[in-house]
Amino acid sequence: MTSGEKKPPKVPVRETFAKPLPRRFYSTVTTETHATSGALVLLDGRPAKTPGKRDLILPTLSLARAIAGEWAAQAERIDPSRMPLTRLANTALDGVAARAAEVRADVVKYAASDLVCYRADRPAGLVRRQTEHWDRVLAWAESRLGAPLDTGQGVVHVPQPAASLEAIRAAIAPLDPFRLTALHTMTTLTGSALLALGVTLAAWKAEAAWTAAHVDEDWQIAEWGEDAEAAARRQARWVEMSAAARMLALLEDGPGGAAAHP
Repeated sequence: MTSGEKKPPKVPVRETFAKPLPRRFYSTVTTETHATSGALVLLDGRPAKTPGKRDLILPTLSLARAIAGEWAAQAERIDPSRMPLTRLANTALDGVAARAAEVRADVVKYAASDLVCYRADRPAGLVRRQTEHWDRVLAWAESRLGAPLDTGQGVVHVPQPAASLEAIRAAIAPLDPFRLTALHTMTTLTGSALLALGVTLAAWKAEAAWTAAHVDEDWQIAEWGEDAEAAARRQARWVEMSAAARMLALLEDGPGGAAAHP
């Protein structure tokens, strides 16, 4: 290049590779009861930290042991995608604990336009499937929560009784940050606060809620077949759903647990 020639403009270098996973920095993973409440996960004898630099203090020893298992299972690199319980606990401690009112309000917002309230008018087979899986959810909300909800056909918004939404708000008010995190996670995954709340309050299993949440999608798959990418995305969402349900179960410590129930 001669002195009279202009230099070509610099082109920004695009990142073509994903950020490398962090190396495993610990050898041993153990648990111990916390001095005041719950239990700790220890890495080489020191408390594991959340991304917000908080000690990873879990409400029950059962949950601490399960999360310790995720840390112990990591190989040379730490892969957060293989640590769903850890991610949920981090969310509870770093996010939900300080924003509980906002998270509860978001769950109620989902209830105000809940998936199970919006019905198809055809074909008849899909209508039957929705009725089979969703009517029982609405009946439970009315009898268990005192929250009857209205239904409609299509996507036109169906206003819900203010008293019913307030009853749902009251039902989730006592939930601690960990249970609230599980509830909110399942709500966003299913599009239904009622389906998620039923799992949270042990009215039905996560598998039943998942099936009910996918009535429309499964009908389309039966008619037109399944896309591989969509199936992979659904499986990834199920991993999160099942982790949230598992965390709820692990929060229910048995008689031999060292951590008190919240």
